[in-house]
Amino acid sequence: MTHATPTLTFLGATDTVTGSRYLLQAGGRRIMIDCGLFQGYKQLRERNRLPLPVDPGSIDAVILTHAHLDHSGYLPALVREGFRGRIHSTPETAQLCGLILPDSARLLEEAAQFSRRHGSRHAEPKPLYTEADAEAALARFTTHEFDVPVELGGGVTVTFVRAGHILGAAQLMLRVGETTLWFTGDLGRQDDPLMRAPEPPRAIDVLVTESTYGNRSHAHTDPEAELGEIVRRVIGRGGVLLLPAFAVGRTESLLLHLSRLKEKGLIPPVPVYINSPMAASATEIYGEHPEEFRVSPGDFERMSTLAKVVHTVDESKLLNLRGGPMIILSASGMLEGGRILHHLMAYGSDPRNGIALTGFQAGGTRGAALQRGERTLRIYGRDIPIEAEVVSIESLSAHADADGILAWMRGAPRPPRQVYITHGEPDAADTLRARIKRELGWEARVPGYLEEVSLDRIPSRHHRRVQSDGRAIVSTG
Repeated sequence: MTHATPTLTFLGATDTVTGSRYLLQAGGRRIMIDCGLFQGYKQLRERNRLPLPVDPGSIDAVILTHAHLDHSGYLPALVREGFRGRIHSTPETAQLCGLILPDSARLLEEAAQFSRRHGSRHAEPKPLYTEADAEAALARFTTHEFDVPVELGGGVTVTFVRAGHILGAAQLMLRVGETTLWFTGDLGRQDDPLMRAPEPPRAIDVLVTESTYGNRSHAHTDPEAELGEIVRRVIGRGGVLLLPAFAVGRTESLLLHLSRLKEKGLIPPVPVYINSPMAASATEIYGEHPEEFRVSPGDFERMSTLAKVVHTVDESKLLNLRGGPMIILSASGMLEGGRILHHLMAYGSDPRNGIALTGFQAGGTRGAALQRGERTLRIYGRDIPIEAEVVSIESLSAHADADGILAWMRGAPRPPRQVYITHGEPDAADTLRARIKRELGWEARVPGYLEEVSLDRIPSRHHRRVQSDGRAIVSTG
């Protein structure tokens, strides 16, 4: 198989934030960039069950930007379906995937067991993948340090460049023949209190950018002050504050802010619990890489010792009997699984309590429903009324907002030939597209799901679409 003209196919993250998957075909090689799960709305999650438009066994390599599930979570399924190449990442991303992928498999297996016990339209509900599949995927990782070019064959090299999003997160600079293809991955913030700032762009021909917050600007408020306010309100009335948090990245940021608030005497003494074994393990991994962070050793020590870790299921159940005042950090951040659901069932209906949403809430998730004002959540087959105070602290986000993305782009030494806008809800992606054209004068467009573009021609005039129900590629103009 040869590809005289290098092509890029958008296999995910085109009409949604989730499911980051791209296929580069060049020099006789097939290389996937990210291999994530679709999350949120049912019609998106169902894409996880569709066969890829290429045989996984024909894919030569996968490159990961970072460890979050929407970028890495399909890897075990890819390996189970026949992928036998190497998975390239930074060492820190490989470490975190060692937590995230087996945990995802366990949750999928538990969901399948729940469906079998409580009835299902399917004769025998099966998980998307198993823990054994996750371990098989982890065995295929090869790690690389930042800023070191890696030869992938077929005239393709990749360099991992710091993205500033979570530990190990990278932008990807790919040299494809004479073309430089750049993926932002999830771009961090210049002012993130924990992570180092993302590296500026270099000379780029084709840019694939995220657009999570492409239609908004982060509030010009201090997230630490916002967090302190909700803590004081809830604890002041003897309540329980639930902090749903991504186990990797957001939990560590919350611990930093809470420890600083405590050190300054800005919140009352109150027990803090981490009820997420994965979050506790991730925090330990963070502690192994102090060079990647902006915080002092003293700050890291205080944030690492602030909370009591809840390990067992029995300990988790006891938290639901304890009552307030206390703070519980637990996964998942979008309320789609994990121990946080049991805490919602126990504490969500009491108006003394509080729920602080601390990250992006993808459409179709329970977190998004709470954010838009719904006050009944369906959890484990039951309708749970939510009377607790609900707030969103968007200034905690680890993603650059629209202004931040544009500021990063302005650092490019020259305009790219083409910008593709992905990893955003439709309005966010299109709003960012319009701003890029208006403010920078760059060619920018939002690609379609399963669209294939040529990297050697003007992409907006030479593109094809891949059929989702088979392997064929058909012309669309």
